[in-house]
Amino acid sequence: MARAIHDHSSSAGRRDLLPLAPQFLDTARPGFEPSARLVALCVSTALTTGEITGDEQRRLAAAHQTAMHLLGAEEHAAGAARWWLRALGHRSEAFYRTFVATEQAAEAVAVAARTANDVRLKSLLKLCLAAQLKPTYSS
Repeated sequence: MARAIHDHSSSAGRRDLLPLAPQFLDTARPGFEPSARLVALCVSTALTTGEITGDEQRRLAAAHQTAMHLLGAEEHAAGAARWWLRALGHRSEAFYRTFVATEQAAEAVAVAARTANDVRLKSLLKLCLAAQLKPTYSS
């Protein structure tokens, strides 16, 4: 997600992002929740841009539904997640975090970037950083 925001920023915007880079060190967390939280945040931002195609709308809605399912807010996963969550079993968390969430967040950032300026992209990056640092409680 940070890489996608960097890639969609202007040269000046990229320089403004540099001070945030050290804050992302050691923010990777195991489990579905951290990745799903970032996907939900990026997708929610993208869906409010107003400039979204029908295909993007469907993919992002499915990504949001899957993220919400993984966060415990939706009963059923959407789209391809219906099969890969079951089929991959214990490996599904790594698959989601490494491949699915990465692609979904990158697409959401690309959609949001079409109407966002550097200030909005930096704001999204800060929101994602704050969401990633949010403590996870286990019972």
